[in-house]
Amino acid sequence: MLTRPEQSDREEAITALRDFIVERSFKPGDRLPAERELIVDLGMTRTTLRKALDSLEREGAIWRHVGKGTFVASQAGAEGPDSFSGLAQQVSPVKMIRARLSIEPALAGEAAFNASREAIIRIRTAMERSEAAETWEDYETQDDLFHRAIAEAADNILLLSLFDQLNRVRRAVAISNVVRSSVRPARDHTSFAEHIAIAEAIEAHNSKAAYDAMRRHIGSVSARLFGED
Repeated sequence: MLTRPEQSDREEAITALRDFIVERSFKPGDRLPAERELIVDLGMTRTTLRKALDSLEREGAIWRHVGKGTFVASQAGAEGPDSFSGLAQQVSPVKMIRARLSIEPALAGEAAFNASREAIIRIRTAMERSEAAETWEDYETQDDLFHRAIAEAADNILLLSLFDQLNRVRRAVAISNVVRSSVRPARDHTSFAEHIAIAEAIEAHNSKAAYDAMRRHIGSVSARLFGED
């Protein structure tokens, strides 16, 4: 299968950013240089850099704090993209959804209890960017960031680590089982309204409503993609 030029550029940028983090011996908790410095050091455009940063954030290798910068969350590159492939091959879509239903509603409830103003901004930013996405790939990037922002808002590093592992398996299972019939999500894509309900419950610090909204959302996704609820 041929690789699209933009996909190849993005993968090269992700590799370059991972290598940069390893070669400069950044450790978990270290702050990366500002974007303007990374653009020069890595020789890439701001757009390409941000896509690479988005990808590493989706993997849980970095995290971004509004107003403070980008930080290393784990040893970038220590786990290759296939590190969870064996597990993913043993997990059916139904089992994956059951795992999400066990963890993500609880994370949303915790986020409603603990979310800071900055955390809520991150959730809403990812939500709005997912609605504006022009391709499924862009949507899925922002959808991942939306769910991870909720996990971060729960303010529990152990739960966040569990979410990151679950999310890696989820992506691998989805890649193998989901077929898209359009270029981008429809303007009335059901997840948009579901995301709004989750975000509003978290912003209102209503843990039960956030838990219930996330559970409905995952059930809806399951029914739409895999015919399960």
